[in-house]
Amino acid sequence: MANVVIDRLSPSDTATLSHLYNNVFRPERTPEFFARRFLGRHNTLVLVARIDNNAVGFLVGFELKPATFYSWLCGVNPDMRRAGVATQLMNAAIDWARTEGYSSVRFECQNRHRAFLQFGISAGFDIVGIRWDPDRSENLVIFEKLLD
Repeated sequence: MANVVIDRLSPSDTATLSHLYNNVFRPERTPEFFARRFLGRHNTLVLVARIDNNAVGFLVGFELKPATFYSWLCGVNPDMRRAGVATQLMNAAIDWARTEGYSSVRFECQNRHRAFLQFGISAGFDIVGIRWDPDRSENLVIFEKLLD
């Protein structure tokens, strides 16, 4: 497992977040996209995983409802996948959510992302439902983990 250092970014640092996102996902997103997405969100968390001071992954989440933290995005640079980066990011987010008083963490995953579906199950999340995503015209699998 890669030994990463996890830093917390300010949600206002949308330029860095946009850069991290665009290294992993398509279509590319602008800093303004993230600024709009964070409007009205409570308890926004942005984590960055670094190895040798180079960003290799990120996780973004916010409060879904008073007892549930929602991990909205988690991405790892393609050359660092399967090295435990996502696990360490999710563990850091779970620890943070627990200290913030949340009783569960939830995330959604496109059914075609098999590796991340497997990640959710191996990380102790339960599948609690599916929902239709009209923007992508596909189902999303909903995962949730109850916190101690």
